[in-house]
Amino acid sequence: MPEKNQQFRAVITDMTAEGNGVCRVDDMAVFVSGAVTGDEICGKIVKVLKSYAFGIILEIIKASPYRKDSDCEYSQKCGGCTFRHISYEAECRIKAETVKNAFQRMNNLSPEFEPFLSCDNICSYRNKAQYPVAKINGKAVCGFYSPRSHRVIPLESCMLQPDIFQNIADTVLEYINKNKIPVYDEKTHTGIIRHIYIRQGYYTKEIMLCLVVRKNIVRELKKLCNILIQKFSDIKSIVMNINPDKTNVITGNECITLWGTDSITDIMCGNKIEISPLSFYQVNTGQAEKLYQIACSYAEPDGKNIVDLYCGAGTIGLSMANRARSITGIEIIPEAVENARHNAEINNIKNAEFICGDSGKIFSILNKSPDVIILDPPRKGCDRFTVDTVIKSGCKRIVMISCNPSTAARDCKIFSDNGYIVEKVRGVDMFPRTSHVECVVLMSRVDK
Repeated sequence: MPEKNQQFRAVITDMTAEGNGVCRVDDMAVFVSGAVTGDEICGKIVKVLKSYAFGIILEIIKASPYRKDSDCEYSQKCGGCTFRHISYEAECRIKAETVKNAFQRMNNLSPEFEPFLSCDNICSYRNKAQYPVAKINGKAVCGFYSPRSHRVIPLESCMLQPDIFQNIADTVLEYINKNKIPVYDEKTHTGIIRHIYIRQGYYTKEIMLCLVVRKNIVRELKKLCNILIQKFSDIKSIVMNINPDKTNVITGNECITLWGTDSITDIMCGNKIEISPLSFYQVNTGQAEKLYQIACSYAEPDGKNIVDLYCGAGTIGLSMANRARSITGIEIIPEAVENARHNAEINNIKNAEFICGDSGKIFSILNKSPDVIILDPPRKGCDRFTVDTVIKSGCKRIVMISCNPSTAARDCKIFSDNGYIVEKVRGVDMFPRTSHVECVVLMSRVDK
C-alpha cells in the first residue's frame, strides 16, 4: 500500500465524473486532483483509505493531448467548473462514459446508448445565479463557495453566467457597502444580506433580482431599487426573500415584491412560462428544449394520456400537450403546482391538470390508466413507493429524465426486474464545464 506523503510517478489512465485523474500506485487506485487522462505526472499521496488513495500533482512530466489551459482565473479556487482544464470534446466523452457505466457496469443493464448530446454553447448559458454574500477585509463581497466548504471566493466574472449578472451584483454590493447594511454570518447567525439571486428569461431577456435576507429591510432597499431600474432596463422584478432560519437552504418561504412584477416570463418549447423566485426552471433553456424533444420522441405522445410524476412547474408535460390527449401532472411542492396551473392557463392549454401531493401516493389513488408515464425525479431518484406504484399500473411506456445517472440506473434496474425493458438511454450535457450530466431513458413493458 502507498503511504501518506509518498512520492510517485505514474500515467493517468482515466478520469472520474468529478474531474479527478485516476492512476495506480503499488496496485492501489489513486485519485489525483487536476490530472487528465494521458498525463504522465510526478505526484504525492496526501490521503490513504482502505481501498484507494488521493494524490496531488507535483510536476507534469508529459501533458495529455486532452489537457488545456484554463480560460478562467478562478477555476482552481471556485468549486463550479470541474472540467476547465480539459477540452470540451474530452469532457463529453467522460460524461458519456459516466452515463454508460451507471447502467452497464453498476446495474448490469444493456440498453441502446444513443449518441451523447453535447451543448452548442458552453459559455454564458446559465439563466440563474445565486451568489452567497460574505464580508472579507471589512467589505461585502459575493462569489461562489470553494470546493467542499462555505468559504466564499469573490469573483469579478463567471464564464457560465451572462455578464449582466455580475454587473447587477456589483451594483448591489456597492450599495450594501455604502449604506453599511450588515452581511449575514452563518456561524453566528447574525447580519442581514444572505444571497444575491438573479434570474433571466433566455428568450425574453427579462431579469428578476431577488435579495435573500435574514429579516425584513424593505425601507433600506427602496433606494437600491431606484438605482437598479435606472441602470438596467431589462430588470422587470425586484423581490426580497426572507429566510430567517439557520440553514444551508438558500431561500425562505416569504417573498415581498419591492418593485415591478411578482414574476418574469420566458418561452419554453413554444409555451409562455412565468418564473417566480421559488419556481423551478431549467437553468440552460436552449439545451433543456433539446432534452424535452428527446423525451417527447421517446414518449410518442400523439393522442395518448400522459401522467407526469415529479412534474415541477409542468414544463415537460406542457411541451407535449399539443400532441397528447391529456396531461396529468403531480408534484409535492405547492408553489410549483400553482406555477404549472398558471402556465397552462396563460397558454390556453385545456387538456392539462396538475395535482399537489406526493407523486406515488396521489398516482396510486387516481383512477387513471395512462399510456405513458414521465418520471423527472430529484437527484436522489424515485422513492421506492412511487416505483412500485408505477410498476403495478402496468403502463406500457415510461420515460425518465434524470439529473443523476447513478440513481436513474438504480431505479431502472428495479423496473427491469419487474417486467420492463430498458430500451434506450441518451446522455445530455445540460451543464458544460461542470461535473453534472443529464440522461433520458425509455422503458417499455414486456407483454406477459
